[in-house]
Amino acid sequence: MFEKLFKLKEHGTKVRTEIVAGITTFMTMAYIIFVNPDILSAAIDTPNAFTAIMTATILSAAVTTILMGLVTNYPFALASGMGLNAFFAFSVVLDLGASWQAALGAVVISGTVFFILAITGAIDWIDAAVPASLKKAVAAGIGLFIALIGFSNAGIIVQGQGTIVSLGDIASPPVFLAVLGLIITAILMAARVRGAILLGILITTVLGWFFPSAAAYAAGAPFIGWFWGVGPEAYGLAEDVAVTVTSIPTGLKSFISLDIASNFKALGEIAFKFDLAAALKLGFITIFSLGFVDLFDTMGTVLGTGARAGYLDEKGRLPKIKQIMMVDAVGTVFGGLLGTSTVTTYVESTAGVSEGGRTGLTAVVVGILFLLALFFTPLAGMVPSAATAPALIIVGVLMMGAVTGINFEDFTEAFPAFLTIVFMPFAYSIASGIAAGFISYPIVKLVSGKGKEVHWLVYILALASLLHFIAH
Repeated sequence: MFEKLFKLKEHGTKVRTEIVAGITTFMTMAYIIFVNPDILSAAIDTPNAFTAIMTATILSAAVTTILMGLVTNYPFALASGMGLNAFFAFSVVLDLGASWQAALGAVVISGTVFFILAITGAIDWIDAAVPASLKKAVAAGIGLFIALIGFSNAGIIVQGQGTIVSLGDIASPPVFLAVLGLIITAILMAARVRGAILLGILITTVLGWFFPSAAAYAAGAPFIGWFWGVGPEAYGLAEDVAVTVTSIPTGLKSFISLDIASNFKALGEIAFKFDLAAALKLGFITIFSLGFVDLFDTMGTVLGTGARAGYLDEKGRLPKIKQIMMVDAVGTVFGGLLGTSTVTTYVESTAGVSEGGRTGLTAVVVGILFLLALFFTPLAGMVPSAATAPALIIVGVLMMGAVTGINFEDFTEAFPAFLTIVFMPFAYSIASGIAAGFISYPIVKLVSGKGKEVHWLVYILALASLLHFIAH
């Protein structure tokens, strides 16, 4: 069956290799299960927002990744995109003051437009029109933006007294735990450990149980009490180990007979709650920014991963690129319907390719593992912000790597890229960063006599970006 469906022999791979590759990819991107709800719950204020968003994150990732494997036969995995979730929460909802329902509507609209562009083949045309320096700058700027959120959530960077920002109280237990988690995750990354970010979250969470912090105990309490079948008197405190041990049978029984109905009950609070009418009032640049980031993030990921796996043809093109983009777009719409931010193809897919993954079976394995993760969602209750904040900072570091592709020797390329990068964290708005880049790019090109290098579409986007600032 697998041979007929995925043509394993033709791609020089085996079922075992594909399974190992799928597990590897899942391990490297599973952190999104914890991090995405942590970010989006800052904007979505339903009673069970964290559980609802986590369920939406898992389901959208699972279904879309399996679809990618079956439709394209490529080992690409998808999930709610980092940066896009931050844009949803902090730019659209918290900065613009839009409702989270309107933000979900914007996700659905951007995904629909993305699908139309994919099916008509217009994506290649847009890709050629947008300067490479701006594409790189957007990725780098989002990296800084995400890192700032991580530092802020950790308490490492705080609002200063007499200064814009200041260093937080590193000696306080929650902040020290976050710093320790950052060091641990960085060490794991430097050692090239598979799933370093996920392991960093888990290790920091366990360490948090032993910190003298009410928040840390509170984070672990729901899970510990649920797992062992005990009350507040046994929330992981050393003196109550005896009580905990005697309660193991009850806890294990609860674990084995896990009922995920509560997940879907919580999901009902956000699923299909999108507001298209309110989304349209957000303006062109907001919806454009969602689609822009998703488009070029996906394009860069699949081409880079495809090159590593040897998929590119003699002209450097990736076969079935249209189908890949269509699945990605469908994932975004599906995610928006369920209640999560834009779904995109993950660069972590390269981890599975490095382990020998060559077909869609790898993607199907990843999707199945996401579905299995539904049964372990009670674990999320014990993960404090101090454990997820380091993950945001590390992802920021990885995204900042795009800055190396910008030619800073050419001021007409460097200046727009610089504005794009710094506007995102300093103005606390991804959309404003993108707008600043598109406005400044044609201006500096024109005055330097290089106006012919600018595609006419960029001039239109510059005008739309100017209207964004006027209306803001």
